[in-house]
Amino acid sequence: MVKVEFYKPDFVPDGDFTYSVINALYLGKWVFVRHVERDTWEIPGGHIEEGETPDEAAGRELYEETGALTFSLHCVATYSVTMDNITGWGRLYFAEITEIGPVNDTSEIDEVIFQAEMPQRLTYPSIQPHLFMKVMEYIQRLDR
Repeated sequence: MVKVEFYKPDFVPDGDFTYSVINALYLGKWVFVRHVERDTWEIPGGHIEEGETPDEAAGRELYEETGALTFSLHCVATYSVTMDNITGWGRLYFAEITEIGPVNDTSEIDEVIFQAEMPQRLTYPSIQPHLFMKVMEYIQRLDR
C-alpha cells in the first residue's frame, strides 16, 4: 500500500528531500512527459542532486524534461510517500510556463504532451493523482 501525505510548503522533514515534482501549465494545458524507457506518462520532476535545494531541482527538472525557458514556480506543499514502511520526501510545485523550447537531446524524456487533464496510463498511478489534485486545490484557492 502507498500512502501520500501533504504538509505545509516550508515543512522540513527529519529525512532528506529526494524529489521535486512540478505540475506545469503551458497555454492552458497540463504538461506531461514520457521517459525513454517507459510507455506511461509522468508529471515532470525528478531527484534532487547533491548540493541542490528542492527549488533549484524543480527549475532544473522543468527545463530538462519539458524545455521550459521562462516560467513561474510556486511551492505548493512538502509531501511524503510511504511504501513498504519506507518514507521518501519531496516538494510539490505548480509552474506556469510562458516560453518553451525543445527538450535537450541528452534528456531522458522521449515525448512531451499538453492535455486538459491527466492521461490514463501513468507511471506512478498510486501517487501522481494525489499530487495533481493537491495542485488543483492550490489553484482553486488562488482563484478565490
